[in-house]
Amino acid sequence: MTRTLTALAMLLALSAPAASRVKKAVPVAQHPAVQAPQPDRPPAPSVPANLAGIQYLYGSAEAAALTRQTWRALADFIDIRTAMGDREGVVLAPGATLADPRFVECGDRPPAIILDVDETAILNLGAEYDDLLAQRPRFDADAWDRWEKQGAKFVVATPGAKEALDRVRNDGVFVIFNSNRAATNAAATEAALLAAGLGPAKHGETLFLRGDDASGSGKDGRRATIAARYCVIAMAGDQLVDFSDLFTTEPKTVAARRATVDYPELANLWGAGWFVMPNPVYGKALQGGADDIFPKNMQWRDPGSVPPAPTSTKANH
Repeated sequence: MTRTLTALAMLLALSAPAASRVKKAVPVAQHPAVQAPQPDRPPAPSVPANLAGIQYLYGSAEAAALTRQTWRALADFIDIRTAMGDREGVVLAPGATLADPRFVECGDRPPAIILDVDETAILNLGAEYDDLLAQRPRFDADAWDRWEKQGAKFVVATPGAKEALDRVRNDGVFVIFNSNRAATNAAATEAALLAAGLGPAKHGETLFLRGDDASGSGKDGRRATIAARYCVIAMAGDQLVDFSDLFTTEPKTVAARRATVDYPELANLWGAGWFVMPNPVYGKALQGGADDIFPKNMQWRDPGSVPPAPTSTKANH
């Protein structure tokens, strides 16, 4: 009897619809523990740390206005100085310090101004576009060398530069460029300045470059060479080393570097012999953390947004 009942149960099971015998499969995409395979996608590009600076310097109307304002101030300064016959030099003399500056005397040398090239006289639009797309995290010397050699057609004058330099030259003042571009690429740099409408510039005469002397990227040696030939009555640049290498050797902290521009003998030079162009993209200006930038006595925190200090978790006894 038992065998008969067992056989009957097996027969009924085999005769049941397939759906009642097989557990319904759950689609992979709906299974709570398994993710459906995703199609291959390229990783999202990282956002450059200096993107805001790139947007500001190369794209904003504000930076264009500020740069144009600085060039106009420089040209106005030269107009006044030449009209007055003023021959007061602005290149620091050997042995001078930032706290106790002394300047090279002009004698009867012809008047001149000294300008940095990159991000002062010209904007390197092509190079910065390439860096942005290549997502280079830091300065690449080989890429920059290729840029110096090939980028003459991809630069523009900084806003207001051409008009200002035309006025300076009309005043009978020489325009001298002092750049950390390589002397081996001098012809390409001459071509870039000419393409931007700021030339002509001739290496060894009105263009001085890294490698012209043994000082490497230091500019004081080249400035001394220029000051020995010309009466330098104004200088312009986007980094403080465009005025003196002492700005990289004397101050030891972010706060000390900032303080140097307020030294009494230097404070009166800004906009009256020394002219600074904006550059939030690269250079010595971009350094320091929150505690370096903000004095301790100015570090306010909003009590409404600062998490409360952790309280003790010990039980009360």
